[in-house]
Amino acid sequence: MSNTMTALTVNDSMGPWPLALRGPVGSIDAYMDAVSRVPVLSRDEEIALATHFKNELDLDAARQLVLAHLRFVVHIARGYTGYGLPVSDLIQEGNIGLMKAVKRFDPSVGVRLVSFAVHWIRAEIHDYVIRNWRLVKVATTKAQRKLFFNLRKSKKSLGWLNAAETQAIANDLGVSAADVTQMEQRLSAKDVAFDLSPDADDEEESFAPAAYLAASQADPSEVLEEAQWEDHSNLRLSQALDVLDARSRDIITRRWLKDDKPTLHDLAAQYQVSAERIRQIETQALNKLKLALA
Repeated sequence: MSNTMTALTVNDSMGPWPLALRGPVGSIDAYMDAVSRVPVLSRDEEIALATHFKNELDLDAARQLVLAHLRFVVHIARGYTGYGLPVSDLIQEGNIGLMKAVKRFDPSVGVRLVSFAVHWIRAEIHDYVIRNWRLVKVATTKAQRKLFFNLRKSKKSLGWLNAAETQAIANDLGVSAADVTQMEQRLSAKDVAFDLSPDADDEEESFAPAAYLAASQADPSEVLEEAQWEDHSNLRLSQALDVLDARSRDIITRRWLKDDKPTLHDLAAQYQVSAERIRQIETQALNKLKLALA
């Protein structure tokens, strides 16, 4: 855990706020104990501090508002420990959301700061979880983000959802059944290293993407060799076609080198000969090309 959280020194555009709550560096328990001992503000005290900060930009008033609500951030952050991320980082992200809420809080609206701040705190924690839970981001749309944080607690069992359960969750969360199924598959999948460690066994190695997703242009020498061979082949074919007469070259080109291939009857009508004659010319021309390319 960083010194920023432990010493409770907050830095943002409001300015640095050194606080007098101290604990052993890296001790999340000491931090939680410290914030739990900060007195809770009454409604009148909260309105007075928020009004003073809003009208006069009193940083000490803002500091007191943040301090009094740090325990609330801890409570929210602990609800996200199931994602395998450090609780200290979750708390720190939540603290950022709390500070944003304090800066935007309007005491004249008539709601408590804690009710207003919950949106900002959760938003910062959600963004952090999605950015750090997996190497590949699993939730990018609004519907996917909603499912990411609600699907697990909506499931009644550890198994896969059936059609009825999928539709019920989709209706409850206001998303499509396809979105529910897709998110269930994403949450059930695991990140796989592209290239496994040298001590991995043969069975594990066979499932590494590096074993079956090799880049087609990974070796520059192979790319150059392929390009040179293609140029050489095209040159030899062009020289071989030059040994043919104009009619034979046209027939071979259109019958073998074009995507839109004419039939023997089409060429026969063009050259006013039989289809059998076109076939004979084609066969003779192919034999000449084989000799020229040999």
